[in-house]
Amino acid sequence: MGRIVASVKIENPSDLSAKIRCDALVGTGASFMVLASVWRDRLGALDDLGRVKLETATQETVEGEVCGPVRIQIEGFRPIYNEVLFADIKPENGEYEPLIGYVILEQSQAAVDMLGHRLVPVRRMDSKQCKAEPVAAHGWAAALARFQPPVSHNDRLPSKVVGADY
Repeated sequence: MGRIVASVKIENPSDLSAKIRCDALVGTGASFMVLASVWRDRLGALDDLGRVKLETATQETVEGEVCGPVRIQIEGFRPIYNEVLFADIKPENGEYEPLIGYVILEQSQAAVDMLGHRLVPVRRMDSKQCKAEPVAAHGWAAALARFQPPVSHNDRLPSKVVGADY
């Protein structure tokens, strides 16, 4: 499996002079745009939105600080407004390696081309519709019954599964 690296610009929308340009690793296992904690001051004053626990690729558990809002633009894709996560990243060969997570990729309409080892534009966004009926017309029991298949005597599960902890 190859590495996909993309150029990214992250800006503070309330102070356009506070920005970071960097090459970031596309990390589909990450959700956020992840930056090194030592870069936090470069984006100026951002709202602290809380701390989250993260599981790293080496299965370490670390904490990160979510801040925002920021404007994020992956080169060649439309800009989005989201949050960044600052984590204590260890530099590799003296350089920090930020991550572009899957939430940022999806909002930017960027997809991973594993064969070409690059990001490609998404042609269409997902917008699946679910047929909704007013619950008041039939009541909750009727609404739930439509989503639960009937159980026949032959399909019943045993009352106790051997070896399972309940």
